[in-house]
Amino acid sequence: MFFVDTIEVSGLGNRSYLAGGERTAVAVDPPRDVDQVIAAAARRGVRISQVVETHVHNDYVTGGLELARVTGAAYLVPAGARVSFARVPVRDGDRTEIDAEAGLTLRALATPGHTPHHTSYALEENGTAVVVFTGGSLLIGTVGRPDLVEPRLTEQLARAQHASAHRLAAELPDGTAVLPTHGFGSFCSSSRAEGGDTTIGKEKVSNEALTRDVDDFVAGLLAGLDDIPAYYTHMGPANAAGPAPLDLTPPAVADAGEIAARLAAGEWVVDLRNRVAFAAGHVSGSFNFEAEGQLATYLAWLIPWGRPVTLLAESPEQLATAQRELVRVGIDRPAAAATGDPGGWVREGEAPASFPRATFADLAGRYPAEGVVVLDVRRGSERAGGCIEGSVHIPVHLLHRRLDEVPAGQVWVHCAGGMRAAIAASLLDVAGREVVAVDDSFDAAEKAGLTVRTV
Repeated sequence: MFFVDTIEVSGLGNRSYLAGGERTAVAVDPPRDVDQVIAAAARRGVRISQVVETHVHNDYVTGGLELARVTGAAYLVPAGARVSFARVPVRDGDRTEIDAEAGLTLRALATPGHTPHHTSYALEENGTAVVVFTGGSLLIGTVGRPDLVEPRLTEQLARAQHASAHRLAAELPDGTAVLPTHGFGSFCSSSRAEGGDTTIGKEKVSNEALTRDVDDFVAGLLAGLDDIPAYYTHMGPANAAGPAPLDLTPPAVADAGEIAARLAAGEWVVDLRNRVAFAAGHVSGSFNFEAEGQLATYLAWLIPWGRPVTLLAESPEQLATAQRELVRVGIDRPAAAATGDPGGWVREGEAPASFPRATFADLAGRYPAEGVVVLDVRRGSERAGGCIEGSVHIPVHLLHRRLDEVPAGQVWVHCAGGMRAAIAASLLDVAGREVVAVDDSFDAAEKAGLTVRTV
């Protein structure tokens, strides 16, 4: 008998896995905070004997090297990956024993496409594949994006993705469970396709890589690629060099005076509270990235890389959770932090800043009108499906560099649901603009009477 435990890294849209028998197990694509993998192994009463990577990741800092060091496990990395640390190089067809008593072995299958060296791993029980860990190759209904390595290689890698998907479909039984690392909201996925459990057989009838000919598939894949988060530039090199052990000890406590001084020095002060609380009252000059949203993705995407960041949280628990999220994308140590509420974060004699929130129905009662600007901060692919007539479009991840393009007037900023609009509203607020954060589902815009057109 074998088991597979899924370790969700939902903030980044990824999954890691622990799989094995009664005594030993393998960890696949572990996150940077390896304690949760170790805890999963402890619950199973197994020793982690191998740690494997499907590829050098471009979207998060891996915990593989540290997990192997802590547990004494062998660290298996595709042989074609250029890395600066000692590892067991894995080549196509290599087999690794996972648990002899359970008859479990891991077979490497070269599946280039997401990266040139990408490798999938089939978990075999007594010689029959029962699970395949596909990393960024075959995802649920789609494949991993091929444009994260080198622009000149993108089409070549897209064609390789098609071939790799067909290899897996041809060589593995239809009942083989497909367990990808990406594709659950990750920007490493080539589309927004998501889902639950799947198998090789299910993917044969639903996955675009397996139902379309190569030219049609590649054309569609390349046409649908979205913007790449800016911090991805730093993830691959960090993983190739070998990430340092993480430090999750609480940061130094900042009082109101230090918070003001850090703001004056041009550092980023990030308020982790929910957008309702932030709009009602916050430290002037601070930015709002909700701890419950895609904190790591959007903060790492927007903040100038290496800029010191001070975190403001409503509780020590919220702060600790945020730290854990941020180390996964290489934001290792906050410069300082404070917990509580804005009353304790502003200096004596100062008052918290605020701005109004609204719905699309509120906007419909004011727009169109002179002096009212509607700013859409969704991605281009979202806007193509429908946008408010006359709205200005600047995706949230570009807004901090394009603030001067926002027309004069009162800015009503919206996204698809409110979270990104809150980030954008805080950026505009810091820039001194009069802003209204539309905290509403975009589906409500047309129902409210606003004119929505397709681009």
